[in-house]
Amino acid sequence: MKKLDEIMELMADEMADFKKAVLQLQLLSRQLFELSIPISTEALENQLAIFLEKQEVQNQERDEILRSIDKKLYNVRLIPDYLLVLFAVLGITALGMVGYFGYSANAQQEENFKIYRMISESENQLQQDFFATYPEIKEEYCQWLEDKK
Repeated sequence: MKKLDEIMELMADEMADFKKAVLQLQLLSRQLFELSIPISTEALENQLAIFLEKQEVQNQERDEILRSIDKKLYNVRLIPDYLLVLFAVLGITALGMVGYFGYSANAQQEENFKIYRMISESENQLQQDFFATYPEIKEEYCQWLEDKK
């Protein structure tokens, strides 16, 4: 019997604890239903306005970055300045060399022509002197030229 009394006592304690737990659960459930936040259009509009403001700020920052990139791209050169200077110097040097070599070739050609003219005149002079010294050979030479024609 003693054991039965102990079991009954334990059962009574357990039932009291269970009743307390059920009451506490009911209280928490009631609080949960009372705490629920009703969704209203005003709250949605508020949240949407905040989101749109944040998005507008982000869009402005993005637009500013894109504008700065556009400015940088507008001022960018395809060929750097030092390459332009290098090509200009090389071009001027090439033109100077072509002019110098052209002038040198022309001067050399004129010099060669003068030498050729001097040799021709010298040969003519020698021929004329020779024919003046030997007139009979001149007559034979003239005859030979006429026969050749």
